Amino acid sequence: MAVELVPDAQSELDVELARLKQEHRDLDDAIDALERNVAGDQLQIQRLKKRKLTLRDRIAFVEDQITPDIIA
Repeated sequence: MAVELVPDAQSELDVELARLKQEHRDLDDAIDALERNVAGDQLQIQRLKKRKLTLRDRIAFVEDQITPDIIA
């Protein structure tokens, strides 16, 4: 359930969303680099993928807070 946001809260969520998306992209790059390495550290790759999933959940939560509920 999204609530009506005041402008400051809206801009804070926008900034957090941008930061989370950037971190998610950075993790993509790091995972790709590790997977290309022949002796890639599988444990590290799994940790990065788990962090990426956590970020994806947080991104979805923030996007839900920004986007108002529309009753159709």
